[in-house]
Amino acid sequence: MASKADDPTRRRTGAAEWVTHRERGSMATLRMMTFLSLRLGRSGGRVFLYLIAAYFFTFAPTARRHARAYLRAALGREPTAADRFRHVLTFATTIHDRVYLMKERLDLFDISVDGEELVRSALGAGSGAFLMGAHVGSFEIIHTVGRSQPGLQVAMAMYEDNARRVNAMLAAINPAAKPDVIALGHMDAMLKIQEYLGRGVFVGVLGDRTLGNEATQEVGFLGRPARFPIGAMRAAAIMRRPVIFMIGLYRGGNRYHVAFETLADFSAVEPRQRDAAVRVAIERYAGLLEKYVRSDPYNWFNFFDFWRGGDGNDGRH
Repeated sequence: MASKADDPTRRRTGAAEWVTHRERGSMATLRMMTFLSLRLGRSGGRVFLYLIAAYFFTFAPTARRHARAYLRAALGREPTAADRFRHVLTFATTIHDRVYLMKERLDLFDISVDGEELVRSALGAGSGAFLMGAHVGSFEIIHTVGRSQPGLQVAMAMYEDNARRVNAMLAAINPAAKPDVIALGHMDAMLKIQEYLGRGVFVGVLGDRTLGNEATQEVGFLGRPARFPIGAMRAAAIMRRPVIFMIGLYRGGNRYHVAFETLADFSAVEPRQRDAAVRVAIERYAGLLEKYVRSDPYNWFNFFDFWRGGDGNDGRH
């Protein structure tokens, strides 16, 4: 009989580290960046990005330690101080630019897109789809590209605390914006998702973090075993919807690159095949995420111990 540790899909107990820490650095950066962005413009505000990044680089030792472990894996070498500072600066830049994207100032940016035809095809089918991303780069740049598609509506499914922060930020920056946000963790969350999909709305979700107590699947990621949540993928399988991988990468200056890739199509998956199909889809998700964090390593903003192993061991459970 297989032991619990051998089970590729199991529940992780205890609150995830990113939930416990409440991402205080992220919120402090957000408030400061919003203030500066609205008053100084993009060029003027960017002068202060270096000071803000230097502050967090210096005074957030725990986040710095975990970021260093991640960069070591993504770069395949020991990260230099310049690498580590660039990681923080990229994070600050995407927060700074979010303000202008919410104000629909597309003239400030040079945006390239790959895979847009996948979104158009799914939109033409009229039955809705899941868009699955990660805490990589800028979701707002993806949302901005999505708004250029006639008839495309996206509702974002996220944890309740994050939903409150997003709504508060939008209210402060662009009161006219009325985002569709589905708060996860409530009994009716899946019913709301199904309702949106039934209207042909796309549902976006970030698939690289857990709350710490839901079902996960262990997958090799950047050379070490990591556990990814399976709830959203399982919901897509139950609702028999396609899943499109989405990512928005910051590439310096005013340049962003958005990519969409086929992740899974559960429309013809029978119930008896569902678990196997979900496992394959999670493996593909982890593979796509690894591809992009290797190509653009400074864009993954998980400043916590993703592998729950710290710097002192191999990260295994």
